[in-house]
Amino acid sequence: MRRIERENTGTMKPGQDIVIAGYAGLWGTVEIVKHKKEDLRQWFSEDYMDRILENGTMALEGNLEEWEKAGASECEAAGEGGVLKALWDLSGAYMTGIGFSLRKIPVDQATIEISERYDLNPYRLFSTGCLVLLADNGGDLVLSLEKKGIPAAVIGKVTDGIKRIITHEESTGYLERPSRDEIYKILAE
Repeated sequence: MRRIERENTGTMKPGQDIVIAGYAGLWGTVEIVKHKKEDLRQWFSEDYMDRILENGTMALEGNLEEWEKAGASECEAAGEGGVLKALWDLSGAYMTGIGFSLRKIPVDQATIEISERYDLNPYRLFSTGCLVLLADNGGDLVLSLEKKGIPAAVIGKVTDGIKRIITHEESTGYLERPSRDEIYKILAE
């Protein structure tokens, strides 16, 4: 494992819960709808696309001090490369392993539909406004976030070693090195 260079201001240690706050890929979904609205009209109503644009504005900031009050010990903002890149970077910054379930990562239904339409991986799609948080008690953190109207879920644990393990339904594998963001399959750089 190669160390990811970033300023570690919090703590990440084995046994902690990994929490996702916000929706994976939502920012990328909004950008695709903005740029491909004409193309998407053949599959989705104007009203549905307008709702995606209106509801896709949740922007959580990666300010650890704010999230510490809710019980978080570290925070990584997801952005280009999506939630999977944020998980990779956080694990690499602390040189520790992680284990998580892909199915538990919150994804808005609109992101699923747009991703299916263009054959995109929503977990590798721009996720500005979505955060990866660590906490000793992820359940309490999720409850605190939900009280503020923020969708959140415990998706896994920080582990000993350096393995980055993903479970998806009955299969288990390793998180692959981040690749180019999925949005560039649709939008020119």
